[in-house]
Amino acid sequence: MVSFPPCKINLGLNILSRRPDGFHDLETVFYPIPWSDVLEIIPSSKLSFKSSGNVIPGREEDNLCLRAYQLLKDEFNIGPVQIHLHKIIPTGAGLGGGSADAAYTLRLLNEIFVLKLSAEQLSHYASQLGSDCAFFIHNEPMHGSGRGEALEKIEVNLKGKFFILVNPGIHVATSHAFAGVTPGLPVHRLKEVIHWPIEKWKYTLKNDFEESVFKNHLAIENLKEQLYSMGAVYASMSGSGSSVFGIFESEVELPSSFKALNHWSGFL
Repeated sequence: MVSFPPCKINLGLNILSRRPDGFHDLETVFYPIPWSDVLEIIPSSKLSFKSSGNVIPGREEDNLCLRAYQLLKDEFNIGPVQIHLHKIIPTGAGLGGGSADAAYTLRLLNEIFVLKLSAEQLSHYASQLGSDCAFFIHNEPMHGSGRGEALEKIEVNLKGKFFILVNPGIHVATSHAFAGVTPGLPVHRLKEVIHWPIEKWKYTLKNDFEESVFKNHLAIENLKEQLYSMGAVYASMSGSGSSVFGIFESEVELPSSFKALNHWSGFL
């Protein structure tokens, strides 16, 4: 069975406060983008995992797909499978690619072994694997709060908009990004701003990570400014970086500098 785990962008990301457990309370709107990996899972006599495409950092046994499998195996004693992940979404890029792979592993295993788990039950397991994993169980616009795992459906329709999503290949450590942010309440709460005309987002819909990340990585800030110079009605960094996206009213041609980088473009 084959599926295509997509990535996400963050429409606004406000770091509200630091929690006693060391994490941060935040609010964001997750929005799915069809820049996808390819995930195949088939029943097998022995558990195996292989990957192709972009190199996945870290130890194989720590891969989120295998952790997702083990989570359901411990609970339901499912049989062994063969997992093949073809990695297209850049890793460590603020796009949630690894989280999507984990969530879609849960979704596929649910189908293959006829576990009949509801979306709410799958979300419960997904949240044990990462803060934004549960979003990919639903794969529709969601307001995220808490660590990002508390999800609420939100009406945001960007159908017909042209997107450019580009990754400069710069690694931004999430811990460093958080270290440069001073938590606090925004002037306008995200649930309010997200329903304003998109032309107003440029001045009100903020990603709190940008200030500290841009100080250390001017190239990422330059990408955002370039998207605005191309006519984007809104542009922002996604997550803690380093990917940047622009939203356009009509199709625009990608500059050669973007074509040399990992990128996706298209209408939603």
